[in-house]
Amino acid sequence: MKFALEKYWSNQSSAQQLAATARQLRETHWRLQAAAGIDQIPSNDFSLYDHVLDTAALVGAVPARYKFNGGEVNLDTYFAMARGTASAPAMEMTKWFDTNYHYLVPEFESGMTFRVASHKPVEEFREAKASGIATRPVLLGPVSFVLLGNRGHGGSKDSDLVQAVADVYTEVLNRLKAEGAVWVQMDEPCLGLDLSPSGCDLYRSAYERLASLAGVKILLATYFSELRENLKTAQSLPVAGLHLDLVRGPGQLSHALDNAPENQLLSLGLVDGRNIWRADLDAALALARRAVDRLGPERIQIAPSCSLMHVPVDLDEEGQLDPEVRSWMAFAKQKLAEVKLLARALEEDSAEVRERLDENRRALDTRRRSPRVRDSAVRARAASTTPAMLQRAASFPERRKRQAQVISLPILPATTIGSFPQTAEVRRARAEYRAHKISASEYESFLRAEVERAIRFQEQIELDVLVHGEFERNDMVEYFGEQLNGFVFTGNGWVQSYGSRCVKPPVLFGDVSRPRAMTVDWSRYAQSLTQRPVKAMLTGPVTILEWSFVRDDLPRAETCFQIALALRDEVADLQAAGLRVIQVDEPAVREGLPLRRADQADYLRWSVNAFRLATGAAANETQIHTHMCYADFGEILWAIREMDADVISMEAARSQMELLKAFRANKYENDIGPGVYDIHSPRIPSDAEMESLLRRVLRVFRPEQVWVNPDCGLKTRKWEEVKAALPNMVGAARRLRMELAAKE
Repeated sequence: MKFALEKYWSNQSSAQQLAATARQLRETHWRLQAAAGIDQIPSNDFSLYDHVLDTAALVGAVPARYKFNGGEVNLDTYFAMARGTASAPAMEMTKWFDTNYHYLVPEFESGMTFRVASHKPVEEFREAKASGIATRPVLLGPVSFVLLGNRGHGGSKDSDLVQAVADVYTEVLNRLKAEGAVWVQMDEPCLGLDLSPSGCDLYRSAYERLASLAGVKILLATYFSELRENLKTAQSLPVAGLHLDLVRGPGQLSHALDNAPENQLLSLGLVDGRNIWRADLDAALALARRAVDRLGPERIQIAPSCSLMHVPVDLDEEGQLDPEVRSWMAFAKQKLAEVKLLARALEEDSAEVRERLDENRRALDTRRRSPRVRDSAVRARAASTTPAMLQRAASFPERRKRQAQVISLPILPATTIGSFPQTAEVRRARAEYRAHKISASEYESFLRAEVERAIRFQEQIELDVLVHGEFERNDMVEYFGEQLNGFVFTGNGWVQSYGSRCVKPPVLFGDVSRPRAMTVDWSRYAQSLTQRPVKAMLTGPVTILEWSFVRDDLPRAETCFQIALALRDEVADLQAAGLRVIQVDEPAVREGLPLRRADQADYLRWSVNAFRLATGAAANETQIHTHMCYADFGEILWAIREMDADVISMEAARSQMELLKAFRANKYENDIGPGVYDIHSPRIPSDAEMESLLRRVLRVFRPEQVWVNPDCGLKTRKWEEVKAALPNMVGAARRLRMELAAKE
């Protein structure tokens, strides 16, 4: 799908060819699930870009800037909303709850009316039926769709929006019924959040409306969190079934059984859809049997905890994976088998079922006993961490003075976030090196030339703090995982991040340590090429944790501190090698935030301390940067302040500087670089556009605090785009410098 999309975007294939690839993939996966014995197979869970964007298209929620004139939302409009055009910026993108998947944020504007503007759910149901497969269509529920949107564009109040969207859903549901659909799944993950009484009222009014006007059975699906006080609301809704995530919240089953409405089906999410470890089938079976004993088998379904889009497809494709660690894993295909085995175990006590359960027990026991998961030296070092190790030697104002003496920078210094384009030539050289088609020295010579080219380009356009471009890195987490003990790597373990962008998370299975320096040689080489400061680039401990398939047999805080200690050693080595600017990226800090406020303080404490442990070895003269992107940071601003980075850069261009609201309300004294160039869109912003964004920044922050930078790394962009956009960014900074100087 990735390659089909990118060919279409670059005009190398037609819309018909793109549609053919999508149809083939849908049918392949429907048949895969049918072959695994899955009874309720979903449809409309496939997307060309993002399922929330699909929902916006479904109800015609198209912002005015895309000049949509009604009718059906076509591909041009759909991808304009996702990727932007020369005249219309893309819709804001942010993280899907606490995952590394990004969704497009719906925008509700004044005067926006809703109607059926896409027939995708009906078409894909019909498509599956033509293949002989009866499916349960999946829709993002109307309340979550509204609550996840941006209601600050002059739109109606939430209750009016929900009712208007629910009216469109009613029409869609009735069309699905006419096609033969019996069940429709409504995903309402916002039921796992802290809801106000009015939020609960939104659910009641929406589902009462749907129940009275639509003729299909609704399975209300919740996930990523236990429902707690919202369970009462969920069970009171007029729906035929309720799905609970019992991986994240096994304790909610008792309350659900005690208060289960008569005749309402209960779907048990017993197999983890968020991680790649085998399920503890004995524990899952105990929960399932308790539910069957209370409600009877006809009212119980066995399911994954959530969509399997968050895990790779098939472990059988991993022939080169470490065989011992591989035996502890289950990817999507294997999780289907676990779901089916649990269902069979509830119905039969056959020799085959007993043997497969025994095999699961043996695998789990082997993992628990393996000496590879535990390193006593690592645990002893983590246990000896002291509070002093979490502190820089001096306060930020003193550090800023010392750094200014060592690093000479103008006001509004311009830099980038780290990576430069990973061209086809870079990817080809990496593949040839790994396939032993070129030697290590040939590969290194190629990379050195790429680094020098990037340094010369940055000097030419007069960036103030340079980066080496990260051409040697495949991924910002995988690159570090490959050099740390405690990780293994898949060959085909890809998952979607957004659109056509996929990541291959490392598997963090054991205690973490650093055998040797990881980035020093390339950073030192880059600095040797220029008199301007070069920024060394590290991925922070929380982000390495969150963007890996992390072990589930040790508290996450302990694993994070192990990673932080390894990075602390790297910071010390970079500093000793003469690097005076070091960036420790933490885009996942907000992503890892628990969904419930009552659980957040503990997480923020240990995540902030992990960052401070990693950076605490830096001398006062060493400038520590960090980077965050694509999340709402307002509610954790106090934690960002506690991280005490000298400079923080943040995604802001795509949201048109929306984060400034939080900083305007909460004073922030350290330096900051809100992004002025949206690098997740192919459009090239003008210098006037970026200057306008910077002027907004300067209304909130003092000029001496402000850095000028893109939203994120430039890895996914083309060189021709970068060579057009970055000079515009530098030009905007230069004009504002001159204006500020003239006022002095």
